Amino acid sequence: MDTPRILYEDNHLIVALKQPNLLVQGDATGDQDMLGLLKAYIKEKYQKPGEVYLGLVHRMDRPVGGLLCFARTSKAAARLSAQITEGTLRREYVAVVEGRARDADTLRDWLVKDEKTNMVRVVPGYLRQGKQAVLSYRCAGLKEDRSLVAIRLETGRAHQIRVQMAGAGLPLWGDNRYGRGTRGQQIALWGMRLSLLHPITGKQMVFVAPPPDSGVWGAWRKELEGLAAIWPQIVTFG
Repeated sequence: MDTPRILYEDNHLIVALKQPNLLVQGDATGDQDMLGLLKAYIKEKYQKPGEVYLGLVHRMDRPVGGLLCFARTSKAAARLSAQITEGTLRREYVAVVEGRARDADTLRDWLVKDEKTNMVRVVPGYLRQGKQAVLSYRCAGLKEDRSLVAIRLETGRAHQIRVQMAGAGLPLWGDNRYGRGTRGQQIALWGMRLSLLHPITGKQMVFVAPPPDSGVWGAWRKELEGLAAIWPQIVTFG
């Protein structure tokens, strides 16, 4: 597999584009993964001897594509991880969902993951189980019984967007785990915007990468171009 597309690179971090169905990190399948491909790229480009360090700052489900940030030093990894906790590292996604979404909404749920089945479910808050998950979304377009939504994650839980949107009656198109997708369909979820402070200089950095025009995304080209035009600026959600 080719090296993932790199949008930014320096001695402290790399921002790259993950293709759908590529693992972020290696697992028991032995399939190629984003972290391994980027390590190999660094090792070859800079002729690094021995093991290459590359810190995984945040994750993304295997079927999902979009922007990911990796740290090239342990100091950068610690500072970028702190930004996630503080809310200065922001991740915004676009998704096509089934149903008519509200103009804007914030979803707050408690999620429990079944490690045996790798499934996540919403549970009532009074049970005091699981972890709280928060996301905000706004509707960017409507076509018949589908909506294009822009989503900002406030927390980073396993399968969070897929589970919370399904729980709100807006399952993601093509999601055969939490929605009504069928085998072979590509889930319509894409990490389109990533904003952070450079871990050393503190400079605000914003990256925008729309999904490809193929598949279900092709019907939303105009709306996606509109988001791409305004998303280099700070965006208000909810």
